[in-house]
Amino acid sequence: MDKPLFGINENRYDLSGRQKKEARKEILLKILFWVLSVSVVIGLAYLIVFYSIEKTSVINSSMQPTLNKDDSIVINTAAYRLGEPERFDVAIIRIGDAEHFIYDVKRVYGLPGERIRISGGMIYINGEVLKDEVKVDEMELAGIASEEIILGKDEYFVLADDRNNAEDSRYTNYGLIHREQFVGKAWIRTNEFGFINMMNKTNE
Repeated sequence: MDKPLFGINENRYDLSGRQKKEARKEILLKILFWVLSVSVVIGLAYLIVFYSIEKTSVINSSMQPTLNKDDSIVINTAAYRLGEPERFDVAIIRIGDAEHFIYDVKRVYGLPGERIRISGGMIYINGEVLKDEVKVDEMELAGIASEEIILGKDEYFVLADDRNNAEDSRYTNYGLIHREQFVGKAWIRTNEFGFINMMNKTNE
């Protein structure tokens, strides 16, 4: 026996005239609701895929041991459209001008308005030692951060996880990062699946 459409069986009752029209109207409304619901889901999926997510590859080994060169990663671009970079974020940064640029990956440490200094391999934020969240080698060079740096309202201080073999905000040719340079937050490594914010933690 055929099942009634959307749970409504016109033959269950002796319908005529006005009652039959109302039953058909109810069926049409349920079909319309279903079509609209599917359209909304498809629309949201489109927005998420094309406006909130990008893919890129790590171009160097500066984020070892967290990420390796040529790792394929998914970027959450919505994270910095809707919010601000936070300390310890693994961020994708645009380096270069509008026509010639690369996507680099670094970890955020200093935030706008903060005072940052590196001494004895330790990071000081506003005069207090910062307890790192990731396992990294002790820094051998403080670079320009050997003297206290006061970050401007749109400036960030970033570091590589491979502290002694990579360039980052400690070096003048890399420098501080401005807010508009942030592309998004590194979210997922796809070649060896893992959520990047969970990688290489100190577990303390």
